[in-house]
Amino acid sequence: MNQSENQITHGVIWKQLLLYFFPLLFGSFFQQLYNTVDAVIVGQFVGKEALAAVGGSSAVLVNYFVGFFGGLAGGASVVISQFYGAQQDKQVKDAVHTSLAIAAAGGVLFTLIGLIGAPIAVRAMGTPASTVQDSVLYLRIFFAGMVPNLVYNMGAGILRAVGDSRRPLYVLIISCICNIALDLLFVIGLHMGVAGVAIATILCQTISAVLVLRILMRSTESFRVDLRQIRFRRNMLGRIIAMGLPTAIQSTMYSFSNIVIQSAINGFDTDAVSAWAAIGKVDAIYWMLINSFGIAITTFVGQNYGAGSLDRVRGSIRQSLLITSVMTVAVSLFLYFPGTRLLYLFTSDADVIARGTYMMRYLVSFYITYFMIEVFSGALRGMGNSFMPMIITIGGVCILRMAWLAIMLPRDHTIGNVMASYPVSWVTSSLLLAGYYLLYMKKHHPLRALNQKTEESEA
Repeated sequence: MNQSENQITHGVIWKQLLLYFFPLLFGSFFQQLYNTVDAVIVGQFVGKEALAAVGGSSAVLVNYFVGFFGGLAGGASVVISQFYGAQQDKQVKDAVHTSLAIAAAGGVLFTLIGLIGAPIAVRAMGTPASTVQDSVLYLRIFFAGMVPNLVYNMGAGILRAVGDSRRPLYVLIISCICNIALDLLFVIGLHMGVAGVAIATILCQTISAVLVLRILMRSTESFRVDLRQIRFRRNMLGRIIAMGLPTAIQSTMYSFSNIVIQSAINGFDTDAVSAWAAIGKVDAIYWMLINSFGIAITTFVGQNYGAGSLDRVRGSIRQSLLITSVMTVAVSLFLYFPGTRLLYLFTSDADVIARGTYMMRYLVSFYITYFMIEVFSGALRGMGNSFMPMIITIGGVCILRMAWLAIMLPRDHTIGNVMASYPVSWVTSSLLLAGYYLLYMKKHHPLRALNQKTEESEA
């Protein structure tokens, strides 16, 4: 993509938002298909215990670590998008190579943590005894492939930061097709069970990492990657961490609260754990949509902020709120009614289906209270303000959710009480973020802050 033809900073806002968003959404779809195929195959051909192992505690722990790194990658994307929008080529180059160094180092660290800590974490979550062994096995194999996992995610984030959401999609499609083929071979053909699913996953992540690096290395623009230049630049590392660490902490706290909820679900029975794993795959339809729009608005705001176009920043936020609200209503209606039939993809067990239908319909009813969280926090991050979204989200989503469980669950130990923690936290966080956004735009001139940062980086 040539900077002179960058439609993010010049095109019709709603149209360019959607053109950028849809490849992200399809990418999320194939990423989710990637994970869903694992769950379908083990659920149908191995058993509900294997489904609980792959989609229960293991999935939450994986999301915890990958989510933390995703926050750092998001910080790198904001930095790159701002420099790219301002056409500061040297800073783009330094940010890209520092970002990939972070990915490589983070992958090695997470591999060691995962290999050593998997059994401790699985047992600490109160995972049912019938699924502990498979959960530990899946996690250890998965974490062995963390370097290519993080390299792909960072590389895809770099491409998205410069407005290219299509080629990461193509890479995911290729990887997803490979994953389906390898799942069928390892699980159904070779009867490798949970291990087969995990091995297929890390092989496909390696393919993804190689492909995205090849794209970056063949570019002729400022974000072109030279493997010999991948190293830490102190000033750029500090800037990326300052931007990404609050988002990483926010994501980690999200994941930690989900670990607490998973532990609460584990306190019921295997049917509840299996149902929770299944709806986690089905309601991902909404989460991949809204999270993709969060990435879109962050990049859109980041580039226009870097280019000094505050009117486009404000316009993109207003139009994002309208688009995401309509999408939320449409997806909610689908998931509440025909969407529950998708649970049969994962299991034919009547008790699991009944539990899953109840859980999903409860949560879907409250999605309309969530979409503002993604839009406002993404927009604020795009303007370089990731600290306050972190504080509001930690308080409104994480701490409040965990406090609800700690207070209410002992009084009435039911699945419904676990579910209720979600709408309580979503409503609170949405109101706080909306209020803070309005105050921020009124009392602080974002472009003044940008000019000050630019002067500091050039000094």
